[in-house]
Amino acid sequence: CFSGPARRLGGEKASIQKRLRNAEAVASDETGVRIEGVNAQHWVFRAPGIVLHEAAFSRAAQVVRDVMDGHRPAFWTSDRYSAQQGHGLRHQTCLAHLARDIAYALEVSDDPTPLSLKLWLGDVFALWRSLDDLAASTIARKRRDLDNRIARILCTQSDCEVTAALLRKIANARDQLLTFLDAPDLVQPTNNDCERALRPAVINRKVTNGFRANWGAQADTALRSVVDTERLAGIGPYPVSYTHLRAHETEA
Repeated sequence: CFSGPARRLGGEKASIQKRLRNAEAVASDETGVRIEGVNAQHWVFRAPGIVLHEAAFSRAAQVVRDVMDGHRPAFWTSDRYSAQQGHGLRHQTCLAHLARDIAYALEVSDDPTPLSLKLWLGDVFALWRSLDDLAASTIARKRRDLDNRIARILCTQSDCEVTAALLRKIANARDQLLTFLDAPDLVQPTNNDCERALRPAVINRKVTNGFRANWGAQADTALRSVVDTERLAGIGPYPVSYTHLRAHETEA
């Protein structure tokens, strides 16, 4: 039983979702939330000019399939969680997540391999930051060098269980590490934008301990979808909220 403003926001969210289903590149992430006293998930999907929030009682890949309705974008960015895999034609693994894994390995292991991985990842980020200033031939040469270096690192044998597990994780994502170089205008090497979009939901969960009713969670994701999408166009949350509340008063 949505109120007038919530219905309007729900309609706007549906329009945003329709645009998402035509996007060439999509990034996604999720975090836990409480709805009606049980564990649920707050999902976020980002594309150029689009932010879509979704509340669901599942963390499974079916949530993504329902949101995308069969659309497979050219590029998909996410962490290594299995439910986030296979939704795009090509995948970019979030290198920020790998950086945290590498930092942990550096702390607990005396093996030199995590340091080699840290230096390699630092060079990847340095290349990303300088893409606008480099010629295509230079980018191609640096990419070949990065490919050769990571191949040598992944051939390393380690007696440290943490390092060995880290090498297996990176090896499994071998073809997802440098995808962003093929579409730098659409794809980033990290999923930090999605994590930032989820942060207010995380704060809300800690403060309120979740939603007493599912309709409240759905209204919340509709509001967040509209506000975050309009923010990308330079419109702040107050004008967006005021516009929809004012429109409801006019209709009433």
